[in-house]
Amino acid sequence: MLWQLADSAFPAGGFAHSGGLEAAWQHGQARNASELAGLLESSLRQLGHASLPFVGAAHDNPSQLAVLDQWCDAFITNHVANRASRLQGRTFLSSTEKIFPGRHIVRPPCGHFAPVFGVVARTLGLERCRAGRMFFFQHLRGLVAAAIRLGIVGPMEGQALQHRLSQPAREILAQCGSLPVAVAAQTAPLMEIWQATQDRLYSRLFQS
Repeated sequence: MLWQLADSAFPAGGFAHSGGLEAAWQHGQARNASELAGLLESSLRQLGHASLPFVGAAHDNPSQLAVLDQWCDAFITNHVANRASRLQGRTFLSSTEKIFPGRHIVRPPCGHFAPVFGVVARTLGLERCRAGRMFFFQHLRGLVAAAIRLGIVGPMEGQALQHRLSQPAREILAQCGSLPVAVAAQTAPLMEIWQATQDRLYSRLFQS
């Protein structure tokens, strides 16, 4: 089940989103592999401080999904990121219900991805640490895939970059794995600003 969930073919809803990378690239902030690496590491650090606490809290207390979902909605003030989180969360929840029948989860009011991911992982029997690792893996893989589709790097270079960033990802995960929701914070404000301009880009491949 772990491998199936981690498979890029699993319809988790992330393929349509770049996590703000497309907007940052169009604003001249990811012109080469070196700049891209710095941007991706900043995104991973923000993931650990802003999203991972919601994943962990939802995994620990599935009955609090609705409350955590509403807190997550209030926390994500960027309208583009908020919309993307809702779309991904609802798609991920719908897909897991159809693929793994008999595991019904009461739909939260907004359906944000991080708390939904935590509850789904718990429902499917994934330990908290594995859920966190998969959450990080999917985020990094999605950003690298977006960079390749945008033409920032090629497939080989993208895979080498993903491998190189796996160690920083593990370190960030270790640092942030036990953070409570009360200390969730945005650590990459420029990434937030760039992503918020997604709807105003002249042309775009991604929704966010």
